[in-house]
Amino acid sequence: MKPRIPLTVLSVAVVSLLAACAVTRVEPPAPVVAAPQYKEAGDWQHAPAALPVPEQWWTLFGDPVLDDLQRRLVIGNETLKSAVAAVAGARAVYEASRSAMYPTLSAGLDATRSASPGSTAARNLGNSLSVSATASWEVDLWGRLSQASSGAQASLQASQDDLAAVRLSAQALLAQTYFSLRTADAQLALLDRSVALYRRSLDLTQVRYDDGVVARTDVLQARTQLQSAQAQAADLEAGRAQLEHALAVLLGVPPSALGLERNAALPPAPDVPPMLPSTLLERRPDIAAAQRRVAAAYAQIGVADAAWFPDLSLSASAGYRGASLARLVSAPNLLWSLGASVTEAVLDGGQRKLASAQARAAADQATAAYRQTVLTALQEVEDNLVLADRLQREAQFQAEALQAAQRNLEITLDQYRTGTVSYLNVVTAQTSALTSESSLLSVRNRQLAAVNQLLKNIAGRWVPA
Repeated sequence: MKPRIPLTVLSVAVVSLLAACAVTRVEPPAPVVAAPQYKEAGDWQHAPAALPVPEQWWTLFGDPVLDDLQRRLVIGNETLKSAVAAVAGARAVYEASRSAMYPTLSAGLDATRSASPGSTAARNLGNSLSVSATASWEVDLWGRLSQASSGAQASLQASQDDLAAVRLSAQALLAQTYFSLRTADAQLALLDRSVALYRRSLDLTQVRYDDGVVARTDVLQARTQLQSAQAQAADLEAGRAQLEHALAVLLGVPPSALGLERNAALPPAPDVPPMLPSTLLERRPDIAAAQRRVAAAYAQIGVADAAWFPDLSLSASAGYRGASLARLVSAPNLLWSLGASVTEAVLDGGQRKLASAQARAAADQATAAYRQTVLTALQEVEDNLVLADRLQREAQFQAEALQAAQRNLEITLDQYRTGTVSYLNVVTAQTSALTSESSLLSVRNRQLAAVNQLLKNIAGRWVPA
């Protein structure tokens, strides 16, 4: 007689043979390789290579108020809290995908009392008690569960990178808003000085008019100039208040809870150490998140392709069933079962094919988004490199122009006091000096913004070796 092979063993052997021939994993494309050097790096005056850029890169600006605001940001910012919650959700999804790869075990207890039909005297009453345990396990022959777990892990890592990117963006936005606030303070201080100067000029012109030295038009011009400066100051005060409100929202507090004293001193723009694009691609969290999403999308291709193969599940159960609780756990009441099931979809209306096509389209989309993120990151660095360099030159030229405008104002005022020029010349010289100093403050603010963004783009997560 030939030995008989149990059906369960035969099913497992056949499915295992098919598993050896199945390949459901699709490798994602290689990471983007950037050029070894920035296009605009040649004109930028780098700091020495040994200069460390700390993880708290905003401390390079040397402003203790900014440092305190950054500390409060990571505690109270609501956008960061949302990103932290997203990471917690992604972690839960990943842990659930891992647990799906392990067997499940359930236990049950059942008790019933029943009566069979018949006369009252002959009525049969009976009890039925049972206690059981059931285990089941889906064998991951085709990698569906492992691919789903890999995709969930990549999504978790992408969420963590998203959190880092959100934190980095919030820190940079806070720094830029703070610099704009300090620039508004400096502009207000400039207008305060100008208003005081214009008021003295108005008083001088009024005296000269009362003495019959100048015409009435000189007084009107002086008053117009004074009131125009006062109107500019009122507009700047409104803008400063809005910037302070924006800082409060970034910190996660109501605008009424934040008040910053005026400070007209702008911090100097720090030197930036040189960084290569290859390091940028490794360090920027938004690029890392985009690359993780590519890996997650390609893992979903494997999950979709695994649906073409049959599912194999193993199950086992054991327990006791009897009429008496006292004698329930005994050999005669023991029952058990072992089994395996193989299921395969025969007709699905093309759902598996469409799911596979959708997964591949999503992977292509994630890949394109990743490459676009890399290109955008490189553009941001190039833009801020050239901005920081050109604005440094512009600030030097504007400072020289301010010196010339202030010297011209001094000469013009002396000439007006001696009566050799009209007050229109004074107005022109004062307006030129005010415009030159205001422009210098604007250039310094833009320079701080460029360096701030550059530090965010290339050094936000850099830790020196």
